[in-house]
Amino acid sequence: MTVMETKIKRGDAADGVLGGRLSRMDGPTKITGKAVYAIENQVDDVVHGVTIQSTVAAGTITSMDISAAEAAPGVLLVLTPDNIMQLKSATTWAGTPGPEGPYLALTKEITFSGQHVAAVIAETLEQATAAAALIDVSYDEKPAIFGFDDPRAGDGIAVEQMTIEWGDAEGALAEAPVRIEHEYKTPREYNVPIEPHGLIAKWDGDVLTLWEPSQWVDGMARSYAEWFGLPFENVRIISPYIGGGFGSKALSLPHAALAIMAAKKLGRPVKLAVTRPQTFTAFGGRPATRQTLALGATKQGRLLSIVQRGANETAMTGVALEPLGAVTSIMYDVPNFSSKQNIIPVNTVLPGALRAPGENPSAWGLESAIDELAYAVGVDPVEIRLLNYAERDPHAKIPWSTRQLREAFAAGGEAFGWPKRSPEPRSMRDGKQLIGWGVAAGTYPVRRTPGEALVRILADGTAEVASSGIDMGQGTYTILAQTAAEVLGIPVEQVRVKLGDSALPRAPVAGGSQLANLMTGAVHKAALAARDELIGLALNDPNSPFRDAQANTLTISEGRILPPRGEGDGVAIIDFMRQIGREKVETLRDTLPEDKREGKDRYDNFTTMMTMKAPTEGGYSLHSWCAHFVEVRVDEDFGTVRVSRMVSALDSGRLYNPKLAESQWRGGIIMGIGQALLEEGIVDERYARVINNNLADYLVPTNSDVPDLEVISVGIPDHHASVLGGKAVGELPIVGVAPAIANAVFHATGKRIRELPITLEKLI
Repeated sequence: MTVMETKIKRGDAADGVLGGRLSRMDGPTKITGKAVYAIENQVDDVVHGVTIQSTVAAGTITSMDISAAEAAPGVLLVLTPDNIMQLKSATTWAGTPGPEGPYLALTKEITFSGQHVAAVIAETLEQATAAAALIDVSYDEKPAIFGFDDPRAGDGIAVEQMTIEWGDAEGALAEAPVRIEHEYKTPREYNVPIEPHGLIAKWDGDVLTLWEPSQWVDGMARSYAEWFGLPFENVRIISPYIGGGFGSKALSLPHAALAIMAAKKLGRPVKLAVTRPQTFTAFGGRPATRQTLALGATKQGRLLSIVQRGANETAMTGVALEPLGAVTSIMYDVPNFSSKQNIIPVNTVLPGALRAPGENPSAWGLESAIDELAYAVGVDPVEIRLLNYAERDPHAKIPWSTRQLREAFAAGGEAFGWPKRSPEPRSMRDGKQLIGWGVAAGTYPVRRTPGEALVRILADGTAEVASSGIDMGQGTYTILAQTAAEVLGIPVEQVRVKLGDSALPRAPVAGGSQLANLMTGAVHKAALAARDELIGLALNDPNSPFRDAQANTLTISEGRILPPRGEGDGVAIIDFMRQIGREKVETLRDTLPEDKREGKDRYDNFTTMMTMKAPTEGGYSLHSWCAHFVEVRVDEDFGTVRVSRMVSALDSGRLYNPKLAESQWRGGIIMGIGQALLEEGIVDERYARVINNNLADYLVPTNSDVPDLEVISVGIPDHHASVLGGKAVGELPIVGVAPAIANAVFHATGKRIRELPITLEKLI
C-alpha cells in the first residue's frame, strides 16, 4: 500500500453532504484488522534496529564496549557517537533555525536518563535486542536536577515574549477588597499513543522512502531532507493509518535519524520501533507546570486584577514552552492584568506538544482560582463567570469573531440540572458517597496555516481528492469526501480521498485543531473550480450536447449535468466525459495568502508561515469555547473519586460532521478525566528517572473510569474563522475538564486540591 485510498459507503441522504452525520469510513477497516499501519508494511530484505538508552541523567560517556554486540549472531551494525553520520541542521516547525544535527542522533554528552546512546541493527528483532544487552557503557556521572522542585533548579529563565500586561495589576490587587492567591501545579504528562513510534527507512540511491506514522508528513519530510542534505522531492513519507499521536507524531525524532542512517550505511531497509518504556524518553510529553495566581475582586465578585507568575520545565538542551497565560489573558473581563513566565532547565527529554499545550494548564489554574473566588464572595460559580464575561478580547482589544460561551453555560447548565445544586460543600450525599457538582470553562484558538488540495473529476464519473494531510482518527477522509460530494453534485460514495503521502499536494500539521477547517476550505475551492471547468466544457466543447446552452444555466446533481429549467433528464457525467473524449478534469487550489502565491517557488515561505501567531486576523479574535459541568462521587471513608456524570456544551462553530465532532469532543473530555484523576509522570529524585514508564503504572482512563458523556453543540457558523464556518474542535474539549472535576471535588468534600492528579492520598 502506498497511500490510503478509500470509498465511503452511502448513509442516508443527509449524511452524504457536509454537515451530515456520516460514519467514519475507516472504522470497518480498523475493527476488522485490515488496516495496515506504517511499520506493518512488508518491505523486502528488511533488517531490524533497537536503540540503547543512557542509565544516568547527567554526565559524559567515557567508554563504550561494543565488541560483544558486534560479534553476536545476526548483527550487521552498531551505531555509536563515534560512527554516526553527521547530520545538518533542520528548521523547526515554525521555520526557525533548529538544533545542530549531531545532537539529534547520538552524543557523548548526557542530559537525561533514557537518552539514546547507541543502536544495534541485526537480521531479526530478537537478535538486535539480545545484542543490545551486551553493550557496556561507562559514564562520568554528574549531579542531575530531577525537576523544578529540586532546590538546585532555581527560578529559571524569564521568557519575555510570554509577558502580558495592561493596567496596574499589582496596585489594583493590593487595593482590592477581596484577594485570593494560590499555587496550582500539574505534573509531567505523556502522550502514550497505543501505536508506539517507529518507521521503516529505505534508500534507493539518493531517494529516501519512509513508512512512518506522522501527523505532518510534509513537515517531517522537509526535516529529513534538511538533515541528510536532500532535495525535498527526494524524501517521501507514507502514513496510511496512525494509532494515536496527540501531538507526539508531528516532528522528526532522533530514533528515526538512526534508522535512516543505518539503512544508508547497510544499503538495506531498516525497521525500528521504540519500546513502550522508551516512549517516555524518546520524545517529550507535557512538561510539569506551576503557576501562582492572585485574584483581586470587589465584594460582589467583580474582577479588578489578575496577577499570574508561572513556570514550566524544559530540557537542558532546548526550549519547550507551555504558555500559561494563554487562557488567563482572554477568558474574563479584567481591567488590570499581569502574566509572566519562566522556563526551568532540568535533566529531562525536551518536552513536546500534548493536546491543547498551554491552554490546558492555563485553564487549570484560572478556572480553579475563579471557583475559589466564587466561594470567597458567596456567588454561584456559573454566575461569577457570567459576571466577569468578556464581551471582547481583553488582551487584543478587538471583537470576538463569535463567542457562544453564554449559550454554553445556559445549555450545559440546563441539561445538567445546575439550578438544583446545593451551594454548601459537603451538603449533597448518597449514603457514604459525597456528591459534588463543579463547573469550568475552556477555550482554544483558531489557527490557520497554508495547505493545498487537488480535486479530479474522472472519466467514470467519480471524483478524487488528494492532499498530504492526514487522518489519525479525527475523520479527515470523511469530511473531505462530504465537502467534494456536496460541491460536485455527486453521491459521496463516488468520491475517493487520498491522504497521508508527502508526494501529494502539501498540507500543514494535523495539530492546533486546524486541519479540518483548512482542508475543507481548500477542497471546497478546488471542487468549485473543477465543477466550473466541467460546466465550461459542457458549454464549449464541440462534442457537448449542451454546447448551445447559455452560460450560468447548467447545474450538476446526483452525478448528472442538468439543462436549465428542467429541460430533460440531463446527461450522466460518465457519459458526458465519454462523449467529449476526456479522461479527467482536475484543479489544484491552495489556501496560501495572495502575496505568497507567486515567485520561482511558491513554497519558499511555506514553513516560515507555520508560526502560531495570535489568532486575530481580520480585526477579530478567533476562538472556540466550552463549558463543562461535572458530578463526582467521593467515598467518604476511602477518598476515592469517580466522575459519575458530565455535560459539556461547546462552541466549535459549524460542525462539518456532528457525529465525528462529538467523538472528538468525548475523546478530549476522557483525556481530561485522566489528567484530573490518574496521569502523573513519577520521577525518582535520586536519579532523575521516570519510574512509571509503562501502561501498568502510568494510568490512563479505561471504560470503568468514564461515565456517559453528554456533549452539546452551541456553535454557529463563523466565516471570519474559516471559509466554511468551522472553528477548533479536537483540542478544545480537554481544556477546563480538570478544574471542573477539582471544583466538583471541593464541593463534595470541602477540600481544595491544587496539584494534579487528585488522588486519595491528597484527600484523606
